[in-house]
Parts: sequence; C-alpha cells; structure tokens
Amino acid sequence: MRIDIITALPGLLESWLNDSIMKRAQSKGVVELVVHNLRDYSTNKHKQIDDYAFGGGAGMVLGIEPIARCLDDLKQQRDYDDVIYMAPDGEVLRQPLANKLSVKRNLVILCGHYKGVDERVREHLVTREISIGDFVLSGGELAAAVLVDAIVRLVPGVLNDETSALSDSFQDNLLAPPVYTRPADFNGWKVPEILMSGNTPAIEKWRHEQALKRTAERRPDLLSADEK
Repeated sequence: MRIDIITALPGLLESWLNDSIMKRAQSKGVVELVVHNLRDYSTNKHKQIDDYAFGGGAGMVLGIEPIARCLDDLKQQRDYDDVIYMAPDGEVLRQPLANKLSVKRNLVILCGHYKGVDERVREHLVTREISIGDFVLSGGELAAAVLVDAIVRLVPGVLNDETSALSDSFQDNLLAPPVYTRPADFNGWKVPEILMSGNTPAIEKWRHEQALKRTAERRPDLLSADEK
C-alpha cells in the first residue's frame, strides 16, 4: 500500500511518520508513506498557496491551482483508489471505513488549512471526504495522521500479531474487554482468576461478556436490538 499526503506543513507529519508502527510498516516494505509539500507546486515566487476568499470574510483559502498540479503529478505516476480530503463536514471515520480503506492499493490524503480549500477542489478533484469528529482543527494534518494510523495498523504484516487488530474495539460493534498484565496482585487489586485459569473457552466467554457489559454501559448505541 502507498499513501501520499499533501500538506502545507510537512514538518507536522514527518516526525510522526518515522516512529513506532509507522516506521515499522515502512521498514518492512509493507506500506509506503510519502509527504508532499504543497508549496513545491506553487508558481508564485513567494510560494504562496492561499488567497483571500471571493466575497470577503475572515481567513484565507487554499487555492485550487497548486493542489491540481500536485494531484496531476501524482496521477501521472500511478492510479489511485481514492483522493481523500480531511474535512470537518465529511463522512465520520469509523472502524468499518478504516477496514475498507486498508485493502486499497494507493491513496491520496489532502490536508486542508486556513479556512479550507477552494470548493472546486471538493467538487472535482477529491473522491471522498472524511472527518474524525464534530470539531475543527487548525489544519488537516492531525486528522490525516489519525486516518493513516487507523488504516496502516490493519495492513497485514504491520503488527507483530495480526490478530491484535481484529480484537480492537469497534471491530464487532463492541468495545474491547478489560485487559491485565503482571503483577497479578498489586496493592490488593487482583486480576480476575478466570484469566489465569488456562481455560481458553471460559476466558473467551468471560471476555465476550465483559465486552457486552462495557459496551452497554459506555456505548449502548453500538449494540444491536438483539444484544440489547
């Protein structure tokens, strides 16, 4: 898988992309993550990529020209399954969407900035818009990082234990059950005995019951009518 990220502030992403799971995914050759500085595609001698909004109003708007040039350059090199724009009014990112995107071959993610992008970018150049929640950030870089992390960890070969991602919260519309590690007794706070019993079927049954209980308490909206 290859993910190209277009941004006005590449420095916000580069350190994160070269650490932890993102670094591991790239070093294994499983995922290729490439950051593109939008200013490199400006024809303005000052590398300007924004301008005032027609009709007035506060804030600057990312122009269509450098974005179109960047996308044209990328599309000449390979085909892309989706060109994604990180937008607060886009489709809300949920686990099923991350699952769907994780099997794609090539993706582009465009990070907005300032007051957003020229609407013609959204109308003609992007294929999908994604939001990470009902709030506004200073730019799309943090949102893009969240999306990339959610996608990449699902790609086979990235995690040491590939079954780990399958047991995450939301994969089956349930929150993950409680987990424990050593010591078994800390300050009198003990690990449930069932987890140390070695009885795998009983442990799995307990975990499912705990997942249902936690979901009912914290996110009852995730439960189907039958489970409720």
